[in-house]
Amino acid sequence: MAGGMNWRTPAVILAAGTVVLILAFGTRTSFGIFMVPISEDLGWGRQAFGFSMAVQNLIWGVSQPFAGAIADRWGPGRVVAACGAMYALGVLIMAGAATPFGMTVGAGIVVGMALSGTGFPVILAVIGRSVPEEKRSLYLGLGAAGGSSGQVLMVPLAHGLLGAMDWTAALLLLAAMAAVMVPLAAALAGNPDKGAGVSPAVQKQSIGEAIHEAGGHRGYWLLNAGFFVCGFHVAFVATHLPAFITDAGLAAGYGTAALTLVGLGNIIGSWLSGVLGGRYSKRYLLSFLYFARAAVFFVFIMTPVTPASVVIFSFSLGLLWLSTVPLTSGLVAQIFGPRYMATLFGIVFFSHQVGSFLGAWLGGYFYDLTGTYEVVWWLSVALGVFSGLVHWPIDERPVARLSAASAE
Repeated sequence: MAGGMNWRTPAVILAAGTVVLILAFGTRTSFGIFMVPISEDLGWGRQAFGFSMAVQNLIWGVSQPFAGAIADRWGPGRVVAACGAMYALGVLIMAGAATPFGMTVGAGIVVGMALSGTGFPVILAVIGRSVPEEKRSLYLGLGAAGGSSGQVLMVPLAHGLLGAMDWTAALLLLAAMAAVMVPLAAALAGNPDKGAGVSPAVQKQSIGEAIHEAGGHRGYWLLNAGFFVCGFHVAFVATHLPAFITDAGLAAGYGTAALTLVGLGNIIGSWLSGVLGGRYSKRYLLSFLYFARAAVFFVFIMTPVTPASVVIFSFSLGLLWLSTVPLTSGLVAQIFGPRYMATLFGIVFFSHQVGSFLGAWLGGYFYDLTGTYEVVWWLSVALGVFSGLVHWPIDERPVARLSAASAE
């Protein structure tokens, strides 16, 4: 049995997990450029499509702690395989949707549940457990950066598909690609109690004890509050930026280019945050990232929308986009240990997805109400400042249980 597990080396786990993240995250990110063609073809307002994306984020968040707990209890392989198949099904339902309700079922409910087993919390937990503590931040950064490349790959691909065929056929092809996640799950299977990063002190703890321990830690709740803001920013921009750019009079291709540039900057930012997180205080790095986001939003909304401003904004925001993920997940593992990382980071991710629900939905709501995204842009600035402040006082030292074990 042990010999059969030898092929699942950290490098293999990192590679397989990265491809799953590329397909899951990249496909989801590409949904934003379907908003205009679907809404125009079916006669919907933007709020209808925005609502389905908002539901997706909320269902993803609600499902995430349960998917993480199942993966931590019975192994991540089954979770990734089942959710990969569900992802493909959800995109198929999107392709056949004729009403806002059908789109909400496919894109919102089914894809939302599928993302809980194919997104960052479950995949990064597998990667984090596969390596010792001194390499964990780097590997988490590599996984996040690799997964972030999905935005660079899948958004232009979806744009090309929409140029060559109607949106229904394009979604059918994306569904076929999503199904590739199912066989990749084999490389991510294994016993969560085993791994180079799992210490005996963590193995003795039950999942209930882990949740209780985290719930009594002030810094854990501050992480929840801060990651809410990350979700709001990401969902609002990913869902509404292409439409905002075309509203400003630029060609639709600039919307695709913007999301692609965000993804390109994201690769660099995620990798860099993983490297820096292994050397410097993660809480201070997170504070800097959120303050910087607020500044980038402020400058963008105070300047005219031009091709140059879109390029500068998109790449700058990309550097700060999901660079929060290896730092936030790394803090969870650093403070509480990696054994129940999928569960504990999954709960933090639920907060992220509540923010995502509001970011995607309020963008469409205020646009339909006022004809502009201005209210949500300013709200994004304020939330960036708030998140920068709440990360500053987090106590990032390992809990007493881990400190005592390392002293033995």
